[in-house]
Amino acid sequence: MQGTHEYSGADRNQSILIDINGELLPREKAVVSVFDSGFVLGDGVWEGLRVEGGTVLFLEQHLDRLYEGMHTLDFEVSVDKETLTRRLYAALAANDMHDGVHIRLMVSRGVKSTPYQDPRMTVTPPTIVIIPEYKTALPETVDKGVTLFTVHVRRGYSDVQDPTLNTHSKLNCVTACIQAAKAGYDEALMLDPHGFVATCNSTHFFIVRRGELWTSTGDYCLDGITRRKVLNIAKDEGMTVRERNFTLTDVYNAEEAFVTGTFAGLVPVREVDGRKIGDATRGPVVTQLQSAYRRYVSQYIDGPGRLHVRGED
Repeated sequence: MQGTHEYSGADRNQSILIDINGELLPREKAVVSVFDSGFVLGDGVWEGLRVEGGTVLFLEQHLDRLYEGMHTLDFEVSVDKETLTRRLYAALAANDMHDGVHIRLMVSRGVKSTPYQDPRMTVTPPTIVIIPEYKTALPETVDKGVTLFTVHVRRGYSDVQDPTLNTHSKLNCVTACIQAAKAGYDEALMLDPHGFVATCNSTHFFIVRRGELWTSTGDYCLDGITRRKVLNIAKDEGMTVRERNFTLTDVYNAEEAFVTGTFAGLVPVREVDGRKIGDATRGPVVTQLQSAYRRYVSQYIDGPGRLHVRGED
């Protein structure tokens, strides 16, 4: 079994340089304190970033989401977006990275004086870590797709733990992933508190139903950047798009299904809970959207992306 984040390119990652608070360190020396809030409590936010053509894709939206998360969690932000952008590109330059790269950008509240949850125990500015790695989605994953298993772990209400925040505290998703893996599936499909389909443990979920493209309302999942791009692209392609509640009955009887994410883009789903979706192959809608998404990425690299990678005005 394999998930959407199975990748090639791991051998080259042993000699990468990692940025910790602006200092580039070799992989074996890139460490943070055991008193760091991210380690002690999972008190942090993060972004997964994709690099193609020397460009961090859709960086503006990723940084907006990151800084909104920090503001929501009341971090004392010490680095602005422009400075962080320079750090990201400096890390890529130091590693001579241009394509097939995935960045994990993590920000914790900072180092604590003692391991206790109260944010007032934090004695340093936020810890910022940039890990750029060579990671390319496996061609067979993008072509043949993945299988999903509906787990008992739900995406919860925002007054318990806001599912729209991309925090380090991902235990519900980890538990969902474990259950799916134990059942012999690639990833987990998660329901909302009302029993409607919400999202997957690490990607967003779509179906093609009665000739329309459906995804969840978004009330119980992260506002995925790739998710939003695909919704807009589908509309531009002339498809009927609906963000709505739907059930597993709709999923099992869908013509097609797929998941989206920063790392692999669009990946078909061939099976859910032992039911084949359509004819269990990459369908025409998924194929069309994969091609349209690739065109959109190319246009971004040649357009807004150039402003970052080349420093143009």
